[in-house]
Amino acid sequence: MTEMKRLRSVVVAAAVAMTLPFAAAPLTAPLMAQRSAPAGTGETFKDTSMLKPPAGAKIAIFELSDMECPACAHAFPIVHAAAEHYNIPLMLHDFPLQYHMWSLDAMIWARYLQDKVSPKTADEYRGAVFAAQISIENKDDLQTLTRRFFLSHKLQMPFVPDPTGQFKKEVEADRALGERLGLQFTPLIVVCTQHEWVHVTDVSLLYQTIDELEAKVAAEAPVKKSASTPAKKTATPPAKKASQP
Repeated sequence: MTEMKRLRSVVVAAAVAMTLPFAAAPLTAPLMAQRSAPAGTGETFKDTSMLKPPAGAKIAIFELSDMECPACAHAFPIVHAAAEHYNIPLMLHDFPLQYHMWSLDAMIWARYLQDKVSPKTADEYRGAVFAAQISIENKDDLQTLTRRFFLSHKLQMPFVPDPTGQFKKEVEADRALGERLGLQFTPLIVVCTQHEWVHVTDVSLLYQTIDELEAKVAAEAPVKKSASTPAKKTATPPAKKASQP
């Protein structure tokens, strides 16, 4: 019995010793608080460190979308109109879902237009694809739409849009970003400030959410005190020299 007690004491002491380094370790900082619009509808994410505006911006819209996703097609014009209305950055990222047939190809064409023509033309192409989404059943249909788009914009359509694989790598980098978040569905629409973010699951609440966060950012901004104007110094007239006798 005495030997058993001694063995138990050794085991307990070893267990306590193993917990000491963890108890002594500092607690990690909590993740940025999450809200959603409507309340209680947001997803649970793994890594939210990317949900913040770009440097120099106080508020922005962060979006991950798939070009075959009907909900993404519905949200596209609303999100772009909101970014333009509030004059805030739109951080648009691609998240091609594995089971979609032609979405990746459409994203590569959009990247080609963004790089070789202009971001505005790339947005117009995305909008055209989303508008025609219901009629695009396969890659041939997408190719036909893309050819019409190039013709209507008087652009020379390349036979291969991504010969080096650069644009596909950019899309895959965006997909990896969504995987870091733990994203399961598209679109993901987040309005973020430097201190918090709101997952907008109902795009009809996007404007309201931006209004709320803009008001909060304005309220948190330090009030600049106007510097008091220093009193003007009165010039001292030079002393009169005594007249010589």
